Amino acid sequence: MADRSRFSLLLLGGGARAAYQVGVLKAIAGEVPRTHCTPFPVITGTSAGAINATALACYAPCFHLGVKKLEWVWKNFTTDMVYTSNFSTLYRNVVKNLTARNEHPTLKQTISWFDNSPLQALLTRLLDLDRIQRNIDRDQLRALAVTASSYHSGDSVCLFQSKDNIEPWIRAKRRGIHSPIKIEHLMASSAIPMVFPSVELHGEYFGDGSIHQLAPLSPSIHLGADKIFIIGMEQPKNRFTYQDEVAMPPTGGAIIGHLLDTIFTEALTSDIERMQRINQTLHFIPTESRKKCGLKPISVMQLNPSKNFNEIAARHYTSMPFSIRSILKILGINNNTAINSSLISYLLFEQAYCQELIDLGFEDASAKMEEIKAFLQL
Repeated sequence: MADRSRFSLLLLGGGARAAYQVGVLKAIAGEVPRTHCTPFPVITGTSAGAINATALACYAPCFHLGVKKLEWVWKNFTTDMVYTSNFSTLYRNVVKNLTARNEHPTLKQTISWFDNSPLQALLTRLLDLDRIQRNIDRDQLRALAVTASSYHSGDSVCLFQSKDNIEPWIRAKRRGIHSPIKIEHLMASSAIPMVFPSVELHGEYFGDGSIHQLAPLSPSIHLGADKIFIIGMEQPKNRFTYQDEVAMPPTGGAIIGHLLDTIFTEALTSDIERMQRINQTLHFIPTESRKKCGLKPISVMQLNPSKNFNEIAARHYTSMPFSIRSILKILGINNNTAINSSLISYLLFEQAYCQELIDLGFEDASAKMEEIKAFLQL
């Protein structure tokens, strides 16, 4: 029997793209007994992945039920469940953010394009966060970690809820804080820069956890895991920046999408490479010396989408609210150029798009299920 306390699930950020994670989890749930607890005692998440991770932690005693709850929410999503999209509220918010800070420099007001208070209301209604500690106390969950980025210190801050024997940590540009997970932690972790407002926590303002997250594997390792299953967001590249073999300049929307791709995916690639080098080095160090140094080899399996999210999002572009498309048009994104920018794939919280990502995740995981089962020892 595998020591399940060693297994961790890592869910990355990506706005609406996180629907893909639900499809992968749905496929894995099909390989677990219906009434079985989570196969991932350590669950860590960032941004939208933090929300999915927290939902799974709430339903740790029954993995099937947790995945079913997630799927129901994602396949019934509309933009208005995440952020306000009517013309009056949207433009009032934009104008307020452009003018209020200039007129009142000391005003405690966060800057953002959209008001995501509907998401906060949705999470408050759907998530019973008191369940997390009960699940930990009953040994049905070892730890839950949510990562956010401090705009004040520039640190990547891991907020974790776990057994008392896991100590907080401080490393270069990252730290772990033992704290019961609250709705405001999820709002902070998913506050995409400029898109959603930053959140005040512990006397600092925080934004999306992917911003300063140079070591995405760190929370899982600090929380005791040495086998980490990652549902990634690194998609096949298709930039469409050429026309008749002539390079075309990127639009504002394409540049923003490129920056978001960098924030959400690049750090993980570097961290996995670093982990692999450390694993190779450990082969030359005697076991006793490893223990004294607190080092151990880490195994990772990463599943990335087989299809390009931008292409899928472009097909569903017209399902976005007209007011959102009007703002995107200012950035050079319209029905003809939608495929050139990743931005749409992050903001498109609409049923048909989310369902297609769920289906893609299910297909990708099913195609590699034997490999996944072997890694997770299911």
